[in-house]
Amino acid sequence: MSKLPSHYEKFLEAFPRVGESYQSLGTACLEAGPLDGKTAALVKLGLAIGAGLEGASHAHVRKALRAGARPEEIRHAVLLATTTLGFPSMMRGLAWAQDVLEKVEASS
Repeated sequence: MSKLPSHYEKFLEAFPRVGESYQSLGTACLEAGPLDGKTAALVKLGLAIGAGLEGASHAHVRKALRAGARPEEIRHAVLLATTTLGFPSMMRGLAWAQDVLEKVEASS
């Protein structure tokens, strides 16, 4: 579950300084405020769904799980998109979350 997508690993190999800077910016943003890692991961999942980013949604489900979020918390966070983004967008996000959650739950 912790393996990075191969295209991201290739990006880091090709542009290590850019990758390091990007990761440092992410760390700085997380540390700039009071949100814990789990809450931040759920917020970022909502942002990824709202932006229509499938790969980022998958990644943030995995990050939320690593930060201690339970599958039902992740599904609830996705469900909250219904009244802001609309039912079809929420369902799309739920399908993306399920892509990851079903694999995790099957391996448990």
